Amino acid sequence: MSMRGSMTLPVPPRKPSDVLTNSVDMTYRQHFFAMFQPSADNKLAIKLFGSVAAVTKERERIASSKHWIIHPASNFRFYFDLFMLIVLLANLMILPVSISFFNDDFSIPWIVFNCFSDTIFFIDLVCNFRTGIINPENSADVVLDPREIARRYVRTWFFVDLISSIPFDYFVLVISIWDDDFAKSQIVHAGRALRILRMAKLLSLIKLLRLSRLVRYVSQFQEIYFLNIAGVFMRIFNFMCLMMLMAHWSGCIQFLVPMLQGFPRDSWVVINELEHAAWFEQYTWSFFKAISHQLSIGYGRYPPQSISDSWLTVLSMLTGAFTYALFIGHASNLIHSLDASRRQYREKWKQVEEYMAYRKLPRPLRVKIGDFYEHRFQGKIFDEEAILGELNDPIRELIINYNCRDLVSSVPFFSHADPNFVTAIITKLKYEFFLPDDIIVREGTLGNKMYFIQEGLVEIYMEAKEPGGQSKIITCLSDGSYFGEICLLTRTKRVASVRAQSCCSLFSLQSDHFNSVLNEYPLMRQALESVAAERLNKIGKDSTIIQRTSSSSQLQTVADLTNTDYMIRPATPFIVDSEEPFGYLRSTSGSPTLIIPSNHWRRSSVVPPTPTIPDAPHVAQAKTNATPTFGLGPSNSQNGEPHETQALLRDGRSADLSSSLDTSRLHSSRPHTTLNAKPLSTNNNSTNDNFEDVIITLSDNRNTAQQVLLPKRR
Repeated sequence: MSMRGSMTLPVPPRKPSDVLTNSVDMTYRQHFFAMFQPSADNKLAIKLFGSVAAVTKERERIASSKHWIIHPASNFRFYFDLFMLIVLLANLMILPVSISFFNDDFSIPWIVFNCFSDTIFFIDLVCNFRTGIINPENSADVVLDPREIARRYVRTWFFVDLISSIPFDYFVLVISIWDDDFAKSQIVHAGRALRILRMAKLLSLIKLLRLSRLVRYVSQFQEIYFLNIAGVFMRIFNFMCLMMLMAHWSGCIQFLVPMLQGFPRDSWVVINELEHAAWFEQYTWSFFKAISHQLSIGYGRYPPQSISDSWLTVLSMLTGAFTYALFIGHASNLIHSLDASRRQYREKWKQVEEYMAYRKLPRPLRVKIGDFYEHRFQGKIFDEEAILGELNDPIRELIINYNCRDLVSSVPFFSHADPNFVTAIITKLKYEFFLPDDIIVREGTLGNKMYFIQEGLVEIYMEAKEPGGQSKIITCLSDGSYFGEICLLTRTKRVASVRAQSCCSLFSLQSDHFNSVLNEYPLMRQALESVAAERLNKIGKDSTIIQRTSSSSQLQTVADLTNTDYMIRPATPFIVDSEEPFGYLRSTSGSPTLIIPSNHWRRSSVVPPTPTIPDAPHVAQAKTNATPTFGLGPSNSQNGEPHETQALLRDGRSADLSSSLDTSRLHSSRPHTTLNAKPLSTNNNSTNDNFEDVIITLSDNRNTAQQVLLPKRR
């Protein structure tokens, strides 16, 4: 039986060194080809495509094209264009000098420079056929098809680049080596003609073209790498460099024309005895003559004597005057735009002056207004709110945190607070400035903001009770203090006045922002309430209003969250912790323990004693209905006696609460009394402005319990 069909040749095992070599080769190959593809660390690629994922997708598109293409956003193209910029600038500076002052010089350095430059330009010509083209209509669309790239390049700048890349100097050098006699007799004139042709070629064609392309790339480079931060100075510097380059070319032409004429006796070169001088001396006087023409300050050392010098002078002056006018206009425009905020301040102040003159304001008031603008804006005006509004939240928070760093570090209330609370507060602060003797807060007015002092000194005082009396100074506050929180916590009028003693930089916080933040951080509310209560006690005011207003605000918040129709509370309650989601209340002045009602029966987990009214009822149950119902239980083991109750409705109507004994022992081992509020009569003289809804008074035959509020949510 033949085994020929199933026989296989043994495969020799691969050596570990071969595997390692292949792996290293593959790594180098990947890194090499990655240079020609867009990279995530290339800012041009990020700008074109927007994200790292989009750059990765573009790399996949290049890999699927199956063509070797240099991407315009690759690192190779970036460094190559930067290198081309340096070579181009060297050619623009060296070639005119060489052609004008070294026309017969075939030295080794000059030959090396020419060969190197022409080789680089030829490599650039080849690379342009393999470099993707960015679509001007859609920057994210890069042409990668080699045929389309070649078609677009041939239709634009290919022939200009081709002519500029032909090595004329190589031909002259080969001819000079091949025929020494011919070189000695003819090479000088041929070389000079070719050099003139090369200069015209470089200056009129490729150099101008490549200069514009590379200038655009430099502008893009500045924008991508954030050099546009100093863009005004960079543009002025670029324009000055362009003026110097124009003067450089003009100076070379000023010497080249007399040289081509064989230095006539009436030429400026012969008059200045420069035909046999050193090249640097010749260039110096040529450059001086060109600068004098461009700035229109003279003709150099001597005025022109020949026709050719006169025409050169006219041409140089016209070019210089045009360039100088462009420079002055461009520079003035840039300087004008550089100081936009100060210019806007001057325009605003001019309007203020015209307004004060129109309204015929008195001189002291005008001085005060001027002081305000001077100290508040310090000579510059900009729309900070609009600037911050254009930024995203993280950057905006960083800026605000930095601007308020002194405030945060100086206010103890902030330095010991939760960082999230501090951030939530300072992002809602508004900067305000006050001059000495400005009344920041006036006693008896409704307040809608509180203030934090960043810099300055304020005086808190109470107005005199009688006309002609002395105001009472309570205290003075300085950097790091705050005031105005009492009216926001109590929702009442200002209890004292505040006057600036010096120039004050304050940050204000609106009441709606104040309440929204404190609702998220109840511990910080308690800290503010504690300070506010101390300040009220200091000026002889009732501090219990802080607790009443606080519980009212939090009860309404809980009612909104639990979607209840009714809730009850004592007149002066405060909130204590509870495991129940709806919480429960207890009064410090002996009022009943209350529970927030919901859409089903609830029972408070704690029924504390009432020290001031021993037999007062405790509200242990609550239920929402069209008619509010409360379950009441006595504080002792005995059955509760009938309670005389009366309700005062929001519209002024009074109502009686009927009582009856209920022994069903709902949720408790104690009997309950159910009271129903029913409107019976109208009493227009009985109103309550402090609350919007129903006030109920519970009492028995011996004592009257605290008032409880029954607000009905609309």
